Amino acid sequence: MICPSLPDTPSGFPLAIIGAGALGLHFAARLAGCGPVAVLARSAARAETLRAGLVVGDARFRPQAFGPDDPLRAEWVLLLVKTGDTEAAARQALHLQPHGILSLQNGLTESRLRAVCGSVPAAQGLTTEGAYRDSAGVHPAGAGETLLPPGFETLAAHLQAAGFRARIEPDMGPARLAKLLVNLAINPLTALHRVPNGALLDAPYRVELEALVDEAWPVLHAAGLRLDRTAAHARVVTVAAATAGNRSSMLQDVLAGRPTEIDAITGAVLDMASAQGRDLPLNRTVYTRIKGLAPP
Repeated sequence: MICPSLPDTPSGFPLAIIGAGALGLHFAARLAGCGPVAVLARSAARAETLRAGLVVGDARFRPQAFGPDDPLRAEWVLLLVKTGDTEAAARQALHLQPHGILSLQNGLTESRLRAVCGSVPAAQGLTTEGAYRDSAGVHPAGAGETLLPPGFETLAAHLQAAGFRARIEPDMGPARLAKLLVNLAINPLTALHRVPNGALLDAPYRVELEALVDEAWPVLHAAGLRLDRTAAHARVVTVAAATAGNRSSMLQDVLAGRPTEIDAITGAVLDMASAQGRDLPLNRTVYTRIKGLAPP
């Protein structure tokens, strides 16, 4: 990979990533090929473990990892944490005195970010990159697209330099709803059936996948989704195929016995439906089943 030269930042890092899970480490490893990247872990002990190195893709990666209390500065911060950790991660990001903070989380987190970040530019983008982690390391599992809102052109340039398909999207609202549609179809079903994303395209899971999309589409369309029903189905199928080998974040959480993001994904759409006076019985059933699997 040939990277254009990036500006030196003597006072700190050009980039920092908060969230050292599979996707955060996937982004960090790629970005580190073009310049310094700080990875902020959940504890000093976890940062020390990461600095010893791990395999990401087909190469060993030794991140410049830091604990939450280490003194640090960064120009731009990417948040790649679970939605339940949004506010804490945003407060941590503020300590880095950045020019801007961008979330690439699931769900709809922008209002929560802005409530914490005040005058510091903070926004939610989206990514359909896929990665999962097992005992062997982090496995990238599907090259997707990363969209950023206006004002984050410098961060988009960093991502492009590292080989990501990244671009500025002037109207992020409909794009976030399209990502939410993909998440509500793929993530819960992969977690319930313990299968990778691509398995949902075949029997017996394809019927469930199509039914969840079909039921949720009117709610999301009324909220501003610009995909028609046919295009909505096509978007979900395209992402499932592009990330066929990936283990969704919800599947990884269920297998690890961690809380899931079901409230931020299916729960958010159920709330929209309730506000519109609609009922989504299939999505509600999936929501209830996932809640029954995950720890409180």
